[in-house]
Amino acid sequence: MTRRRLAVLVAAALVVVTAGVALQGNASVTGRPVAADVVVTTTATTTTSPPTAPSTPSTPSSPPSPPPTSSEQPPPVAGAAGKVQPGVPRTGPATFYASDGGGACSYDPSPDPLTVAMNWSDYEDSKACGAYILVRANGKSITVRVTNLCPAPCRAGQLDLSREAFARLADPGVGEIPVTWTLVSPALEKKISLRHKSGSSQWWCAIQAIDHRNPVARLEVQVAGQWKELRRTEYNYFLSENGAGCGGAVAITDIYGERLVVNAVPVKPDVVQPTGLQFAAR
Repeated sequence: MTRRRLAVLVAAALVVVTAGVALQGNASVTGRPVAADVVVTTTATTTTSPPTAPSTPSTPSSPPSPPPTSSEQPPPVAGAAGKVQPGVPRTGPATFYASDGGGACSYDPSPDPLTVAMNWSDYEDSKACGAYILVRANGKSITVRVTNLCPAPCRAGQLDLSREAFARLADPGVGEIPVTWTLVSPALEKKISLRHKSGSSQWWCAIQAIDHRNPVARLEVQVAGQWKELRRTEYNYFLSENGAGCGGAVAITDIYGERLVVNAVPVKPDVVQPTGLQFAAR
């Protein structure tokens, strides 16, 4: 074989080997998507498996209240009048006495015969004064107004009704009956009035609210542009011992948080002064 022919054969062999390497290299490139398929399958398996539930805080039974702002009204003061709570029925014995509508609440005698003396526990230093109570017994019901205190041995929960009120529920000859009673906010044509106690002046005064539909939670007077809450006495007056606010504006708030403002109430001892205002029915 000549050298020339041998060289040609060697060159051809090199071409074949080079082509084989190139083909193997192409196979390696096409194999990369297969590896990618494995990654996709793994990812798919992870995402289609039930995911682990994230840890979340338990939902509170009631959402937290937002922080108050300066433009918001004060929060309601439901229940601030004492143990006699709106919508909470009570039970106890009912007795009766000869009532004229006056008594420990310092109201004037009234021609309205449907009144009640509240037991010493629920009277709470006059917080129950003026409240309207729906009383049920023997399938009957009446609404009475708290005007007096039934002292011990009157029991907690007991009502001492006027004789007329008791007679609408049972024969007075029975003497005592079990009743269920609830605080109510009845229809009322009367408007709230205010009265200064005898002896009141610019140096000392006591103020009373009369004929309010709902129990009064607090009474304030205006002093130098600021509101000052007065202390409530057991005889149902709000007391300004140093005369602060006597003769000025008065604000009355009921147990539902409604606040009524009377611009000026001059000091006129023992004079009932109408306000023309009344709490809303609830």
